[in-house]
Amino acid sequence: MYSSIGRSSRAEHCFAPTPLARLIRQCVGAGFAIAAVGAAAQATPGSTLEQVTVTDQAQAIGNLQKTYSGGQLARGGDLGILGRTDLMNVPFSTTNYTSELIENQQALTISDVVMNDASVRTLQARGGYGDDFQIRGFSVSVRDVAMNGLYGLSPSTRMPLEMIERVEVLKGPGAFTNGTGPSGSIGGGINVVTKRAGDVPLTRLTATYMGKAQFGTHLDVGRRFGEENQWGVRANAVWRNGEGNIDDGRQRLGLGSLGIDYAGSRLRWSFDALATSGRTNEFRPQSAFLAGITQVPSVPDARQSFYPGAQLTDKAKTVISRLDYDINDTTTFYAGIGYSDVSSDQNFPTAASRINAQGDFTVRNGYYDEYNKTTSGDIGLRTRFKTGAVGHTLVLAANRMERESGYFYQLTPVATAAPSNIYNPSPLPTITFPRNAPSKTGELEQSSLAVADTMAFFGDRVLATLGVRNQNVNQKSATGVSTYDESAITPLVGLVFKVQQNVSVYANYTAGLQPGGVAGASTANAGQVFAPQKSKQYEVGAKADWGRLFTQVAVYQITRPNSVTDPVTNVYSFGGEQRNRGLELTAYGEVLKGLRAMASASFNDAKLTKTQGGLNQGNDANGVPDRTFNFGLDWDTPWVPGLSLNGRVINTSSLYYDAANLLRMPGWTRVDIGARYATKLANKPVVFRANLENVADKAYWVTTTGYATVGAPRTLMLSAQVDF
Repeated sequence: MYSSIGRSSRAEHCFAPTPLARLIRQCVGAGFAIAAVGAAAQATPGSTLEQVTVTDQAQAIGNLQKTYSGGQLARGGDLGILGRTDLMNVPFSTTNYTSELIENQQALTISDVVMNDASVRTLQARGGYGDDFQIRGFSVSVRDVAMNGLYGLSPSTRMPLEMIERVEVLKGPGAFTNGTGPSGSIGGGINVVTKRAGDVPLTRLTATYMGKAQFGTHLDVGRRFGEENQWGVRANAVWRNGEGNIDDGRQRLGLGSLGIDYAGSRLRWSFDALATSGRTNEFRPQSAFLAGITQVPSVPDARQSFYPGAQLTDKAKTVISRLDYDINDTTTFYAGIGYSDVSSDQNFPTAASRINAQGDFTVRNGYYDEYNKTTSGDIGLRTRFKTGAVGHTLVLAANRMERESGYFYQLTPVATAAPSNIYNPSPLPTITFPRNAPSKTGELEQSSLAVADTMAFFGDRVLATLGVRNQNVNQKSATGVSTYDESAITPLVGLVFKVQQNVSVYANYTAGLQPGGVAGASTANAGQVFAPQKSKQYEVGAKADWGRLFTQVAVYQITRPNSVTDPVTNVYSFGGEQRNRGLELTAYGEVLKGLRAMASASFNDAKLTKTQGGLNQGNDANGVPDRTFNFGLDWDTPWVPGLSLNGRVINTSSLYYDAANLLRMPGWTRVDIGARYATKLANKPVVFRANLENVADKAYWVTTTGYATVGAPRTLMLSAQVDF
């Protein structure tokens, strides 16, 4: 069936005697149970063994989809109301990265992971303020990253990965599958899944080094207890500090996380607690270019911040609990709830006059401190039944998010703005006013009700999904008065046709949502409240699983309404539109034994199809590259057991910085290489890893709509991991 019922997938149902079954479960975590069974069958001529069902650790304990050949990606992920499903059964394009890839690439944040897909680009470089993304040409805020399927709980700057098992990417609007995120991102969705303890006890210590003088330690401990190992505890602790890839800077992170879970035959429950505290001195700034310039300033030294003295402190405390209960063999009740308290305090240098072609600008200084306190939850009922020869997976679901926000924002006077230059930056102006505590500025409430039915025809060869979600957005002022309270309905029509068992053709129509806003005081229709605006997606594609290699092609169109004010009538409306069309090609897996590959390409045609007064209409949408390519290899060398080499090429074509298409930003190509060596020291498994990002020390601008930042320089990362 299309949506799994969510029953426990732990490898408990073996036909072998109980002691052997227990031994096999223990061997699964080490990855050699299948080989052991096969060797036993070969070593005893004439004997037969009945089939033994085994799964990897993450799947067995976390009820996750299996890893795909090569171990870098998974066969599917969490699609909210549609459940955790195999990618061959869903009418969407998804990419699901595993902890194995995270570890081997020494990824520190989500940006490091999602950059492996050509359809996804990060909008800030390592060492910057935080993470933001672009999927299918539209911005996706880090605030819209979901944790264990719940929006609004992620840190406001970046998500550390030491406690993460999977990073799951949905390409295209996800307002139906997961509801609307707090920032209303429409290009796609990112969900992270926290780690669970495996059946095999784990005590892992990793020492790390990055850049010029940044050292860190990561302790990862997991244990299972009780009858059939039903209870699990997974704890992670991280400390990093020192100069990274910005001269005289400092990047500090302290992290502690605890995951507790219960995996019973019918009941599955989990609880996660996370606390992070970070401090960055000299973070890599984002800035804007002067309107109308046609020459791109040369890229300044990537190891130098042109806002010297900028500081950022960020903290996050999050708790999440989830429960799944199988009422019977066909019906499952699920619910989740989480709370987060995140804050960030930063010296907030801001350009009073933007950067010109010679790199000159003027800068003000100030504070921008904020907090967000968020409660997020969902609840649903998933059941399977048949009407005649048609199978159904029917889901009823609801979710709700409540967020209180506050900030303190003040800049030095314009008259005191200091002249500066990106190649020879001046000291920031002195702040002479007090730093007040952030005060409450507003509340956001988002809630939705949804229903979906996936129908299976002709022995599950045709899967048709029909669904609808009613989403309400209610924004309130600091006094609790609603300033915006509107609803909209997002549909889903999805079709999967399995041409063969290993080939699926799919199509979908779905929508994303963004708040509609309120007409300003200076407009002819001042005060008019607009309903959430729908961004519509049409997509068709094909997927093929060749056993060791997975391939996919997708063609899509997304149209997003933009707000405009008519220059003649002065009426504010959503009469503008941006249309992104694209072609995506993807391939990954183990092409040969010991040789893993990831390759993808994205071709984009993003246009401003409706604009204010027709100005810039028909131009390329700014901030969207025409082409992006990725290619990566990971190879277990045959001449040195335990030695693996890897490399990655990331290419982004040129793009327009401005809607007028006057300033074209050059394209760039980055090459990363790495190696790891797995061995034993004092009879303990040890893995040494080395990764060199941006091998050629390529200087380039990372560009988004209206902003640009400098790409990170050549950066060395080393680690030594030992299991006790």
